[in-house]
Order: sequence, then C-alpha cells, then structure tokens
Amino acid sequence: MASLRADQLREHVASDPGCVLLDVREAWEVQLARIEFAPARSRHIPMNEIPQRLAELEGAPSVVCICHHGVRSAQVVAFLHQRGHPRVYNLAGGVDAWSTQIDPAVPRY
Repeated sequence: MASLRADQLREHVASDPGCVLLDVREAWEVQLARIEFAPARSRHIPMNEIPQRLAELEGAPSVVCICHHGVRSAQVVAFLHQRGHPRVYNLAGGVDAWSTQIDPAVPRY
C-alpha cells in the first residue's frame, strides 16, 4: 500500500494539483480538526459511506485518504485499490501526525 508521511503531503499536492484529500473520519472528528490547503480538494466521506459514494471520486488524479491515526484510511486505500483506483495513498499517522509534525494549529484529540 502506498502511503505518504505528513512531511510529504504538501509536495504531493504541489505535484498533483487535482489531488483529493479524502477525510474518512466521522463528522464530529472533522469538526474538531481537519487538513485543508489549496490546490487540493478536500472531501469528507465517512468510511462507512465510501461504497455508496464512489462516484464522487471519479476523475481525481490521485486520492490521499486521511483519518485520525492512519488505520481507517489504510482500509479505505485497500478498498479503493480493489475498485480500480490506481493512485491512492494513505496519510501515515493521519491528522494527528499532521498536527504534531506540520501544523500545530490543527487541534489534537
């Protein structure tokens, strides 16, 4: 499974401006903390809704899956690979890694 470290995410987005940051956490988690920066498109689809909402990811050149620590997002990456999405990555360490290593303004929970 392909993954990106928090310090690699900005570089990935810069090289792939159509990238989708797919946050698979629950709505209450997204309200607490989220990763957003241009030119990436942020998209919130809870993990349990991914199968029904696959069409929302069509046309994305790459997808970076994000959760709290990287466990749920790794499962979504595997699922998307099985469904034929070739460029899907897991954010290793999730939002927590982003907060501790890159942007301390993103709250930890």
